[in-house]
Amino acid sequence: MNPTAPTTPTTPTVPTAEGDGERETAKKTVTETAGAKDTAKHLDEARTGPGKAADRDADADADAAMDADADLDAAEQDFDLDPDADESDNESAGLGTAAAAVVSVGLGIVSLTGAWSGRVAAERETLIGQIKTSSGGSAAQQISEIYGDAWHATALVNGLFGLLALLVGGYVLVRPAFGAPSAHPQAGWVRAVAMGGIALGVLGVLISVGMYFDLIVALPTATAGS
Repeated sequence: MNPTAPTTPTTPTVPTAEGDGERETAKKTVTETAGAKDTAKHLDEARTGPGKAADRDADADADAAMDADADLDAAEQDFDLDPDADESDNESAGLGTAAAAVVSVGLGIVSLTGAWSGRVAAERETLIGQIKTSSGGSAAQQISEIYGDAWHATALVNGLFGLLALLVGGYVLVRPAFGAPSAHPQAGWVRAVAMGGIALGVLGVLISVGMYFDLIVALPTATAGS
């Protein structure tokens, strides 16, 4: 009988899945990369001194932040219009409203005192009346055609000047409410002059209406003997 040789116990091997090998390889790669970064950091600190690397990183971050701010400012300037052009536009608008206020006052004065255009219109109506009554006519017709029509023409022209003064002065007062807001508010004297032009215009319109409809001074009437 042959003696049996002692047998060595064998440990069962656990089967390895395909994904486990790939995960082990990835873990090893990450570990090696982290170790390389730590080594580079230690070498950098050893070469530049303790804390120098951290200071350099902080400086780099600050430079990056400054570059980002510069880019933002450049973008805002691209969208912004020319400030000089805006300022010139505001100055032009201010000069325009000031001139309009003065014109309003001038028109109001003309509506009260009369203008050459009113005299021309009155003379034209007088000439037309003389032509109509040259072949004969009653005294009342002559008064109406020669005197009354000329009087009404003058009142109509003066009333138009007063209406223009009222419109221009009103435009000056309401102009700041429309359009782009201005950095400089409207001057007080401009508003005062515009209000003066409006007052003169209203007064001129009222007087002209009274003259046209014979409310202030009535036309003369012819007596029965005439």
